[in-house]
Amino acid sequence: MERRQIIEKDPRFYRSLLTIAIPVILQSVITTGVNLVDNIMLGQLTESALSASTQANQFINLYVFAIMGISMGASVLTSRYWGAQNIPALKKVVSIAIWFSLGLSAAFTLADIFLPEQIMRLYFRQEERELIAEGVRYLRWSTATFVLMALSFTLTNTLRSIGHSHVPLIASACAFGINIGANYVFIFGKLGCPAMGVAGAALGTVVARIVESSVIVGSFLSNKQLRFRIRDLFTPFRDLVGEFLHTSIPVLLSDCLLGLGDNVLAIIMGRIGSGFVTANSITMVIQRVSTIVIMGLAFSGCFQTGQVLGKGEVQAARRQGNTYLLIGLVFGALASVVIRLISGTVISLYKITPETREIAMELMDALCIVVVFRTVNSILSKGVLRGGGDTRFLLVADMSTMWLVAVPLGALAGLTLKLPPFFTYLFLYSDQILKAFWCFLRLRSGKWIKHVQGTADFGEIEEDEEEIR
Repeated sequence: MERRQIIEKDPRFYRSLLTIAIPVILQSVITTGVNLVDNIMLGQLTESALSASTQANQFINLYVFAIMGISMGASVLTSRYWGAQNIPALKKVVSIAIWFSLGLSAAFTLADIFLPEQIMRLYFRQEERELIAEGVRYLRWSTATFVLMALSFTLTNTLRSIGHSHVPLIASACAFGINIGANYVFIFGKLGCPAMGVAGAALGTVVARIVESSVIVGSFLSNKQLRFRIRDLFTPFRDLVGEFLHTSIPVLLSDCLLGLGDNVLAIIMGRIGSGFVTANSITMVIQRVSTIVIMGLAFSGCFQTGQVLGKGEVQAARRQGNTYLLIGLVFGALASVVIRLISGTVISLYKITPETREIAMELMDALCIVVVFRTVNSILSKGVLRGGGDTRFLLVADMSTMWLVAVPLGALAGLTLKLPPFFTYLFLYSDQILKAFWCFLRLRSGKWIKHVQGTADFGEIEEDEEEIR
């Protein structure tokens, strides 16, 4: 039997990879730059301001995970329908995703309005009243961001799935300068405005979100290939609700449980102490810097896999999956080196105590290990396997590794055994290590390739797998 090609060698694949990934990478550069500047600005005030905004953002990040679950679940279908050129079905999926996202944003908005203090009490020890009060201020000024993100995230991933990644990039570029400028004015009280501290950081972000959402919504509605109109939101889409739920609900649950797990980890860190929280907030920014390329590759993997499977090209999807795995290993190692090179310089930018600085250095050392596994895990789970429609497996993998491994081990290490920060961090993110190996085995099995109604049929997958084995 002729030996099958394992790694993708077609130059068109790499051109398509770069076409999708580069705008996402550049957008991540902008987003990470804003987050870094925000952190540094708040770090110039007090450790309390930085800790409060970091923990308040954990609640907002839970919403981000949920919205990403809806939008990425939808993009699994939109990329397939785009590959099959089934535009009516694609528009129906977008409408379903928008309604789900708006419903979710309403729930989080109500919680933010009526329960901000109860939310912040989850993230700090009860005696840390100043931190809780600052976190409440941040949440109250962030209320408008939920509905804005509902629209921008859903439409962003739809545009990426059809090869229009440049639109979200332009939107982020427009919001970049506005966010930094608004934060500077509102946080420190410039140009006649009062100094608002953490509330100013929240308000600056809301202003930037308004600009970003306006650009994305306007570009989406003016797209001549989709010709999506407001009335399409009210077009009957019952025939695709079942397919949407089948594909998207596992993604939604998976991302929500990951977001909830991250919040539990944040609660554990809050119980360890404010120094650990502050050190971790610095580490999170470095992590985003080092994984900028990885996010672009993950998005590219998801959309390319969905598009080739939408055409029925099963073997191409398998080759591309192997290629993304190899790329992930390479970039994971590079990300580790980046962290080692820049960590000391970045930590020195913050006005923190020597004890917090020492904790931050230990967390950076642990991150150098975790990031290699996180890179492989992200590219496979958020990219190739998700693009293949293997959302139920990813739900099981996310639930089990986060809730049966990372959460209990993190609590044991940080709260019971009180291990040094280096080992506590490794235990807190041990799910990333385990899930990387699990996703690798799933990729090798070929069971991650699923059929979606309304796209090309590939009933011969089982025969192909037997031949490969």
